[in-house]
Amino acid sequence: MMTDLVDIWVYLARSPLLWLTATLLAYGVGYWCMEKCRHHPAVNPVAIAAALLVALLLLSGTSYQAYFDGAQFVHFLLGPAIVALAVPLFRHLPKVRASLVPTLAALLVGASVAAVSAITVAVWFGATPQVTLSMAPKSTTSPIAMGISEQIGGLPSLTAAMVVATGVLGAILVTPLLNLLRIRDWRARGFAAGTVSHGIGTARAFQVNAVAGVFAAVALCLNALATPILVPLIVAALQGFIGAK
Repeated sequence: MMTDLVDIWVYLARSPLLWLTATLLAYGVGYWCMEKCRHHPAVNPVAIAAALLVALLLLSGTSYQAYFDGAQFVHFLLGPAIVALAVPLFRHLPKVRASLVPTLAALLVGASVAAVSAITVAVWFGATPQVTLSMAPKSTTSPIAMGISEQIGGLPSLTAAMVVATGVLGAILVTPLLNLLRIRDWRARGFAAGTVSHGIGTARAFQVNAVAGVFAAVALCLNALATPILVPLIVAALQGFIGAK
């Protein structure tokens, strides 16, 4: 019986669609769990899917590169998904225009605090300068964060992992935290989610409220422009604190 299962696995592993199918099934399981828990913020489908896929890769002895080669179509769809955010943004354009000034102010504060707080926490926990620099751009989307990390002397692979962790934690914590702070404005709630938790937080915001989703998408895009400018400046200003050369 065990030999038959191994033979089946070897056969399936040759198919480029295996890991794409596994990714879709894992997310489907995560989404099913979220629905069963009535969309509770702690039950995040991305976190569940990632845990299932990591367990499957470890059990099967599959390298990440082999997984990515089969599932890269999902990665390709990130581009069209970001572009598709223009549709709800266009529908709520008057609200976005009316909030332009506070939005830009919140962007500067939010992007700066995200980087400074990451650096501060890393230094307090005794992280090396390279690890600390890898943490700095964690609140923007992965390709941009990895590019910034490489530019300032961090580890792009570590940055990518921190980006995912930040997105998942932000998506889980943003709703109960903002409820605790009694922040009811959907514009502010969405913008906070998008600034701190990029795409994963934006997806969560759309699940909660359409206006929150739109402002999360605005924050996602603006933060992707602001972070490459602000993080190198912040790192340069905090070089003595970080211990970077």
